[in-house]
Parts: sequence; structure tokens; C-alpha cells
Amino acid sequence: MTEVTLAQILVSRENRVKWQSAMLKKHNCPLVCFTMNIAGPVKNTPLIQRGFQAGMTQLEKALPKGRILERFVDVADTGNTAIYAVNMGAEELKQICVCIEDATSLGRLFDMDVIGTDEKKLDRANQRGCIVCGAPGRACAAGRVHAVAELQSVTRQILRNYLQEADQAYIASMAVKSLIDEVNTTPKPGLVDSRNNGSHTDMSLSHFIASANALGPYFKECVKIGQQTAGQLPQDTFLHLRQAGLEAEQSMLRATGGVNTHKGVIYTLGVLCGCLGRLWSEDAPLADLTAVAKECRKMVADSVASDFSKSEPVTAGMKLYLQHGIGGIRAEVAAGLPSVIHNALPFYKQSLADGLSPNDAGVLTLLHLITQVEDTNLYHRGGIHGATWAADTVKALLHVTPHPSMEQIELLDDAFIQRNLSPGGCADLLAVTYFLHNLYS
Repeated sequence: MTEVTLAQILVSRENRVKWQSAMLKKHNCPLVCFTMNIAGPVKNTPLIQRGFQAGMTQLEKALPKGRILERFVDVADTGNTAIYAVNMGAEELKQICVCIEDATSLGRLFDMDVIGTDEKKLDRANQRGCIVCGAPGRACAAGRVHAVAELQSVTRQILRNYLQEADQAYIASMAVKSLIDEVNTTPKPGLVDSRNNGSHTDMSLSHFIASANALGPYFKECVKIGQQTAGQLPQDTFLHLRQAGLEAEQSMLRATGGVNTHKGVIYTLGVLCGCLGRLWSEDAPLADLTAVAKECRKMVADSVASDFSKSEPVTAGMKLYLQHGIGGIRAEVAAGLPSVIHNALPFYKQSLADGLSPNDAGVLTLLHLITQVEDTNLYHRGGIHGATWAADTVKALLHVTPHPSMEQIELLDDAFIQRNLSPGGCADLLAVTYFLHNLYS
């Protein structure tokens, strides 16, 4: 953190006036000059910068399309400045800015001045309240009622609270998007996609999309749980996630009319969202993937080991583990998702770099997962012979044609359907691949 002097602040204000004059002369239209209300000698930090970026995003979304003629941005120790030349009436522009300033607690930190073509600043109809106590007008500031340290503390809390929730919503939206991207990826052998319902007679594309959208609040809650329990043991976080997951299953069933579309991925993406929440920081909302994988292992390893050590299987997955040593998706998560992080995700990225479309890269990534992952869904539907046939058949195709055509994969889809095979576990891992790619690319 860099402290600045009054002299530096005055110079920055002079520069701002020069920039405004130049843009007014160039465009002859109203300007928005956006800065942040930050008390004290430290005017810029990574946290303040994130709040400023959020304000720019809100402003640009609120302005009518095509009205921004120019945007100038200056990031400095003396503070952040964004100046917009906007082709619309000054009064209407001021109303938009006031609405943004008043809409959220974060908006209290925004200073969105509107400068008319006469170079005069438009005033608000109502004065803003004190950032600390909410008292109207500027009496608190004029009387220096609140110490700088108190103002800084409140400012930091406003920024932190807003960004914490914004990151919850963003991560959740990427989780939902990954589920929708996965089901729309076509063709997928034996799975529901836009070509057919695969080996499933009880579910369709619309079931998956309805389920994905219904799970959005759950994914957001998982991130929030991770943030709130970051100071506790990872295993404690998992207990809270497990309860949220049970409730999410009911949301899924209500959305699909009783069809189990996403039970596996409720577990996988729920744990991932919880890990991202635990590792969240205000300056770096996305932790390094290596750290995320490590957190996954710490969070669920004990639970998986305990469940799989029971002599009497409670679920079909536990029975499969006891009989054949196949741990399925839970063992994959307990190991830190190596099939995704070290295999599927790099392969998907390389396929995109090679020029494949996101759909075709996803199809090919799914095929590689089928060859390398012991998918419990395949074992449930086809036994050892069915699962072995699926892996060997896909391996043979990829050996002959590393980049098979979509027509060849459609024939593979038909063969899977004929044998009633569905690699649902691999589909879940494809969704995880999409999720991490969307977040980290």
C-alpha cells in the first residue's frame, strides 16, 4: 500500500480537469467522471481496484448501447479515474449515475460526476448520507466527526462484503453454465444431448437445463459456506456442504419432476465451490488450482475413507467399491480431481488451441475421459464387461483416428445406446472441466 501526499492528490485533480476538458472539446457531449470516495492517505489497493472495476461494469451496463463514444481510464496511487464521453442528455445521464450510487452499499463509495458541455458539474437532487452513521448531508465530513481509521474500516468492510457476494454469484453462474454446456455438447455416446436422449428413457435435454438452473442457488450457497467456515477444519465445511447438497437434490427433483439428472455433480461441483469459498480472499477471489485440488483432498478424504471402510454397503457405489475396488466420483474428488486437472482440462485447452470448436473439443475430451476413468455408471449399466467394452471401443477408435469425425462418434453413440451404456461419471467430469476452464481462462 502506497500513501500519497496532499500535493500529489492536488496534481491528480488538475490532471483530471485537463482530461475532462480535452474530451469535452473532442466530443462536445456530457462526460461521466468516475472516482472512488476513499478516506485517508492510501487511495488505491487491490481491494479498492476491484471495487472500482465493479463500478465501471455497473456503469457500462446501465448506459444505453452505443452511447459511449470514448472511455479513458487512469489507475494510480492517487486513486482510480474513469472518464466516459456519453452521447446522451446530461440530466438523463445524471439520473443513471445517481441510481447506481444509491442502488447498493458499494455505490456509496462511488463518485460518478456528470459534466455538462458547459464544463459544469450537475448536482444531485438529494445529498448523500454519511458512510459511517448515515447522517444526511456533509455535516460529519465537515466536522470531522469520524476518525480516518473508522472511515477506512467501514470502507474496507463495504468492499469486502460486496465482492464476497459478487464472487459467490459469479462462481455459481459458471457452475450452472458448465452444466448447460455439458448437456448441449453433441454427440456424446450414450448420454443426453441435442441429438437424442442417449441410453436414458426417463430424461431429456429439457430436464437437464431445468435442473442446472435450479441448482444455481445451491452453488452460490456452497461458496458462501466455504467463505464462512474458512477458519474451521475442512471436514467441518464438508458437513455443512453435505446438508446443503441433500437440499439441492430435492430442488433438482422438483425441477425435473422426480428425475435424477445431476446427483453426482451436486457432490462434485458442490465440493469445488466450497473449496473456492474456503480459499477466497478479497484480493484474489480464485485460488491457484493446485491449492484447490489440495483443499478438495483435505475436505472429503476422511469421509470417503470412512464410508468405503464399512463392511456393509449402503449405496450401489459402495457396493461396487467393496466388490471391485472402484471408488467412482467420490474417490476422484478425494484424490483432488486428477483426471480433470492433470488430464481433461489440459487436453481440452490443447484441443481449443488446435482449432477445434468448444463443442468438438468437449466431445473429444469426453472420449479421452471414457478411456481413462473407471465410470461407475458404466459398471452399473453394463457390469465389468460393459465398462471394459466401452473403454476398449473408444480406445480403438482414438488409436486409429485421434480426431474422429462427428459422424464416427454418432455411430459410437448408437452402439452405446444399443448396449444401454451411459458414461454419466465422465459427463460429470466434463462439466467440471468446463467449470474450471470458464473460471481460469
